[in-house]
Amino acid sequence: MLLMLAQWLQAMSPDYGILRVFQYITLRAVMASMTALVIGLVAGPAVIRRLTSLKIGQPVRGYGMETHLSKSGTPTMGGVLVLISIAVSTLLWADLSNRFIWIVLTVTLGFGAIGWVDDWRKVVRKDPEGMRSREKYFWQSLIGFVAAICLVFSVSENSNQRVWELFSMWVTSGFDVNLPPKAGLLLPFFKEISYPLGVLGFVILTYLVIVGSSNAVNLTDGLDGLAIMPVVMVASALGVFAYVTGSAVYSKYLFFPHIKGAGEMLIFCAAIAGAGLAFLWFNTHPAQVFMGDVGALSLGAALGTIAVIVRQEIVLAVMGGVFVVEALSVMLQVGYFKYSKRRFGEGRRLLKMAPLHHHFEKTGWRETQVVVRFWIITMLLCLLGLSTLKLR
Repeated sequence: MLLMLAQWLQAMSPDYGILRVFQYITLRAVMASMTALVIGLVAGPAVIRRLTSLKIGQPVRGYGMETHLSKSGTPTMGGVLVLISIAVSTLLWADLSNRFIWIVLTVTLGFGAIGWVDDWRKVVRKDPEGMRSREKYFWQSLIGFVAAICLVFSVSENSNQRVWELFSMWVTSGFDVNLPPKAGLLLPFFKEISYPLGVLGFVILTYLVIVGSSNAVNLTDGLDGLAIMPVVMVASALGVFAYVTGSAVYSKYLFFPHIKGAGEMLIFCAAIAGAGLAFLWFNTHPAQVFMGDVGALSLGAALGTIAVIVRQEIVLAVMGGVFVVEALSVMLQVGYFKYSKRRFGEGRRLLKMAPLHHHFEKTGWRETQVVVRFWIITMLLCLLGLSTLKLR
């Protein structure tokens, strides 16, 4: 919005030439991060008081960790604060004519709406399970597939007009059209090597990345500050990839595909970082507020969408390794329990408790130890992911 205003003022009078600084993505990214941070810090206490007055407290499942029983009643749905900070900051500082901005905003707020309904049922209907898995998965899949179809053509073309032309060509050709190499699956550490996916393959991969990352972050969000700081670090690293991918100069030098408009994702990533740090101020142990599904589902989906736009799905899995392992721990625990029950007549467990962070708590780690150590691991994984910028 401010970029459009600056451009309009420059067109009106040469006296506003100083406003050309708004053309620089790096400046707007810094301002977006600071704006989201300030909004979060200023509005945080009021949001927490409001959630408390509405008695929107976190229910603790009966089969959960005994040490977490004291957290029962802590305000949840604090992810609303994160979403507001991200949305306002993005709308102020991003280029609103950029198609990627609207796609990632729609996905983020859409998954946030799913999380809102889930949390509302937990705290209002006093149902610890919230939205049933089948219903939640349906809405996640719907948003994921729509976003995937939009992205496959948005990534392949450089202008909004060409996106619609390619989509029309795909429909009229009987859903068969060739995509450019930049729409393929890029392999890290290799120069100009991509695996062609085709439209169907791209849509399936994008759907899996968006929905998978959303649920992985949600599963990780079980301890004070455990999920939000890795989200901040991964988003910041993805912002670097966005800047490179959106630059014709840097993308050519580093052997990355140039996707016009992808650089604006740096603004969105910066907003996530600022909003996340503001939320961490209140979410650090002992937490004053929990993010809830409204925050975890939306932030995970946002990371997945950004990774698809900058063509770094594999690197996202590396940098978000904590999220991946947390999700796998649940899948393996449930799978082995069902298998052993059929095989031996009684369910057995691989871990003391899933997700993985609860397993470490059961082994004697304090909550803060688990959180900080997972942060350190994420930091190292993000550095490994960033090393793929040059090591190709």
